[in-house]
Amino acid sequence: MTAAIAVGVLTAGGFFLLLRPGLVRVTFGFVLLGHAANVLLLAAGGLERREPPLIGDGDPAGMADPLPQAFVLTAIVITFGITVYLLGLARAEHLAGSGSRSGAGSGGPAESAEPPR
Repeated sequence: MTAAIAVGVLTAGGFFLLLRPGLVRVTFGFVLLGHAANVLLLAAGGLERREPPLIGDGDPAGMADPLPQAFVLTAIVITFGITVYLLGLARAEHLAGSGSRSGAGSGGPAESAEPPR
């Protein structure tokens, strides 16, 4: 029940931030959605305590399933890649925006050159 509530809150927060203007908010929205997917995948694998897989001679029904854990690791890598990409886009947008606003009176080579005589 707690995992379902956590998934719902993370998903709601992620979609709320995705719909807000601003690339950094969209990035945080994707991060929250990635966390929601991780919690959902872990909950799908079962939240009860189990024995480690492939170690020992215990009952196979009591061993943990490694597949949801592998899915979560894959989702973490994908979320990290998307986050880095979106933060790079936000930085490029910031640099492009600051360059176009400071165009007047920047003292560049065109303004410092002497007029022809």
